Amino acid sequence: MIIVKIGGSVLSDKRRRFHFREDTVRGIADEISKLYPREKFVIVHGGGSFGHPLAKEFRIRDGLIDRRSRTGFVLTHLAMLELTSKVIKCFLDKNIPAFPISSSSIFITKEGRIIRASLDIVKEALDREFVPVLFGDVSFDMSKGIEIVSGDEIILHLAREFRPKKVIFLMDVDGIYDRFPDGQLIRRLKAREIDSLVLEGSAGIDVTGGIKKKLEVAKDLVNYSEEVWFVNGLVRGRLSSAIRGDCVGTLVTR
Repeated sequence: MIIVKIGGSVLSDKRRRFHFREDTVRGIADEISKLYPREKFVIVHGGGSFGHPLAKEFRIRDGLIDRRSRTGFVLTHLAMLELTSKVIKCFLDKNIPAFPISSSSIFITKEGRIIRASLDIVKEALDREFVPVLFGDVSFDMSKGIEIVSGDEIILHLAREFRPKKVIFLMDVDGIYDRFPDGQLIRRLKAREIDSLVLEGSAGIDVTGGIKKKLEVAKDLVNYSEEVWFVNGLVRGRLSSAIRGDCVGTLVTR
């Protein structure tokens, strides 16, 4: 199994509200179609310019404060449903039976970390050769009332359960750099080296921690997956190269 995270900066220009890169997502779906159904895939995507602006506007990460919090919670979820619908249609056009699974319906968080999950529907979809598609979403939270469950947190939970052979993060840059934006691309990175890196986040609004959060997750992911890749999802063919193992990007290992 391969878990693919389509970052919000790949799906959309985060600086443009409700922007969607349809051609890019179609290209990703086309690359996956070359291997499906011989290979099992789980797709997780970020919020991009759909979920993040609303989550920030309604201060979802501050928790359940008042009636406006509840309104914002619902509107943010609806925006994510709209985005995942666009993603699913791109996959269906490439004859991939992508099946959307609402993350807010299967994960309960505490301070944004998943503490309870019901993954039966994911397992059943995989058994029937569907491609489950999950996404960063709002969540009911045991500490704050409401929160955000990020796509990266979801990937970590899925990896613990399914032990994929690869986890591939699709970003809007070629990988991880020793300095950003003027540094050198790090082609291979040991998990123990991550804490020493000084990094900047992605451009635009990101309420879930950006690249720093992804690298924190990667440190854990190498305990459950053989390879964790960070590659440029805006460049056609990079996903296929990461699957083969010869990609321009950053490979994180234990």
